[in-house]
Amino acid sequence: MTASLEPNGGEVRLTSLAHGGGCGCKIAPGVLSDILRNTRHFPAPPGLLVGIETSDDAAVYRLNDTQALVATTDFFMPVVDDPYDFGRIAATNAISDVYAMGGTPIMALALVGMPVDKLSPQTIGKILEGGESICAEAGIPIAGGHSIDSVEPIYGLVVMGLVHPDRIRRNRDAQAGDVLVLGKPLGVGIYSAAIKKELLDDYGYRQMIASTTQLNTPGKALGEMDGVHAITDVTGFGLLGHLLEVCRGSELGATIDMSRVPLLPGVAALAEGGAVTGASRRNWASYGHDVTLDTGVSHVQQALLTDPQTSGGLLVSCAPDAADAVLGIFRKEGFGHAAVIGQMKQGATGVRVTE
Repeated sequence: MTASLEPNGGEVRLTSLAHGGGCGCKIAPGVLSDILRNTRHFPAPPGLLVGIETSDDAAVYRLNDTQALVATTDFFMPVVDDPYDFGRIAATNAISDVYAMGGTPIMALALVGMPVDKLSPQTIGKILEGGESICAEAGIPIAGGHSIDSVEPIYGLVVMGLVHPDRIRRNRDAQAGDVLVLGKPLGVGIYSAAIKKELLDDYGYRQMIASTTQLNTPGKALGEMDGVHAITDVTGFGLLGHLLEVCRGSELGATIDMSRVPLLPGVAALAEGGAVTGASRRNWASYGHDVTLDTGVSHVQQALLTDPQTSGGLLVSCAPDAADAVLGIFRKEGFGHAAVIGQMKQGATGVRVTE
């Protein structure tokens, strides 16, 4: 049995209490679109610089000529069984949205829903401690929050940050000819499915935790670069889903070179063996009609491209002559897997995947 599957002090496994885990719990993009289609939206005030128009990572509100408030929230059910690691992953994931806008986080509020009849106060405390440890790494306090007794364990954060109004990096501002840089390797959803099937070894678990608890700190420096036009982070909708949001917001197409997409160790073999999430299949059903796969792209590679990434990497659209500098920022911050994976182009708002 791997370290990630050991029972927590005799209690039930965290992942056994959740119908889904991590960002794989997201409502499928097609279903979410149907839900929101007929909702009435209050007219946006002039100070709201980023709202829900293009499904961006956070809302941004202008405070003055040099400051805008970045506000976001994210929470989910356990993707691992270790409570401390669960808290760390959830906090890293929530803070990422501020970095994806080019901002600096300043404060967080905790969102806590726990089955208090199934989990001990010590276990719940470990989850909160894990979240606090990541906030400490980011240099921000958890200044409050809210808790409820719930059927499934839920943890996450509301996170607020600051950004200069001229340095906001939206997902809608990509330009034709931009290259695409991905900051973290794919495969977190496949790893999480492997945990439930007891297929993930200790090495794979360590790789998963290292990736999902690495704060996307390059976002602030990237937001200050003139050659960086758009940033988003890759989470529950998979690489293809979040790239399609960039395409639609920017009214462009994109190509992805599958051979250049970084992957976590062993995920292709795990996917081939059936460790694929239901969320991956739901993602493809929601947006597959906007994706063209070359004949050599396998079903396993399709699963990797739709795999829900919990606390995934930044996806950056930048001018070709800025790519080396972008990669340099990632490398300086410890993101050794960062790679150029594709390009934005004129044309229909879809994605083509080449071998």
